[in-house]
Amino acid sequence: MGGGSQQTETGEPCSGRAEGVYTWEEVKSHCSRNDQWLVINRKVYNITQWAKRHPGGSRVISHYAGEDATEAFIAFHPDLKFVQKFLKPLLIGELAATEPNQDPNKNAAIIRDFSNLREQVEKDGLFRTQPLFFCLHLGHIVLLDALAWLMVWFYGTSWTLTLLCATMLAIAQSQAGWLQHDFGHLSVFRNSRWNHLAHKFIIGHLKGASACWWNHRHFQHHAKPNIFRKDPDVNMLNVFVVGAVQPVEDLAWSMSYYLRYFFCYIPLYGPLGAFALITFVRFLESHWFVWVTQMSHLPMDIDYEKHQDWLSMQLQATCNIEQSFFNDWFSGHLNFQIEHHLFPTMPRHNYHRVAPQVHELCKKHGIPYEVKTLWRGLTDVVSSLRTSGELWLDAYLHK
Repeated sequence: MGGGSQQTETGEPCSGRAEGVYTWEEVKSHCSRNDQWLVINRKVYNITQWAKRHPGGSRVISHYAGEDATEAFIAFHPDLKFVQKFLKPLLIGELAATEPNQDPNKNAAIIRDFSNLREQVEKDGLFRTQPLFFCLHLGHIVLLDALAWLMVWFYGTSWTLTLLCATMLAIAQSQAGWLQHDFGHLSVFRNSRWNHLAHKFIIGHLKGASACWWNHRHFQHHAKPNIFRKDPDVNMLNVFVVGAVQPVEDLAWSMSYYLRYFFCYIPLYGPLGAFALITFVRFLESHWFVWVTQMSHLPMDIDYEKHQDWLSMQLQATCNIEQSFFNDWFSGHLNFQIEHHLFPTMPRHNYHRVAPQVHELCKKHGIPYEVKTLWRGLTDVVSSLRTSGELWLDAYLHK
């Protein structure tokens, strides 16, 4: 143990004011479930107890136990001054002067250059939101939702109109999915509370899902994309439930959606017809969601933890789809998946502005920066699934 303070067996400081000097080897040894340290800007923090109260969920912060979490900390928190106050009680020391700034496995030059790039895009105002963009986006969702109901209310529930209604509702649901994603990443309002409130309204009242569930899963995905046992998108977890109890507030928001929906459509279709309609809408929406999200991830590298720097880790797990007005709208700007993963709190309408700079940085360090057509992105998903199927078949036949 480094000099400067006495520690308990679980890594808890004997005094909240005592501070020690540690090596990376010592930090790495504190990565168990009941003993977690991490490093931010060379400062060593004991997060063992704090992880349970972490607003982003215990798992996302625990994934960095025993590691340097500086880049992830900066990426996820738009107001660093505000969150610094939560770090102070957790501080137990710092790295020894002879220790490097980052984990030994990480590339110092890449980390330095990416930090410089982030400072530059902040100066260029690329983290500032255009309110009109998000107002128009919300407006077209509400309009589609309302027109779908008005159409069948005034003109009847024929098969043709019902199919058109379902299509319009599926579009509204998918676009609401992209919009809740923006608020969930705190990329719209400067005030985090407003982002959280809007997120609960969009995902809860407009989509009938849970904000806590989304936060619990999605931030883990961003923290460790395509990494086994850490990214829930490649490790299936319970749907909708966080821990053992569903938050009451989330349940109320999601129930408000279903109450509104059935109140509007049961008079037109009856209980079974309304249920069949929403099931078909979910069927259409889910396919849209899966194809868009997986075309930028599933064909990429999926592996165990390699402790890479932020830029290398994100580029290894993501790729882009060509920009066009349709592609931007269809994917909620997640065709710029690379830029979104590197700068998760950046408003999506600015991804195209930072993309050339990210591409140049990748070229400088020899990191592949892949951009595909929409068609190739979709077909690559099929190819990836076919490859996986062949591997499973081979394993079964030769078991």
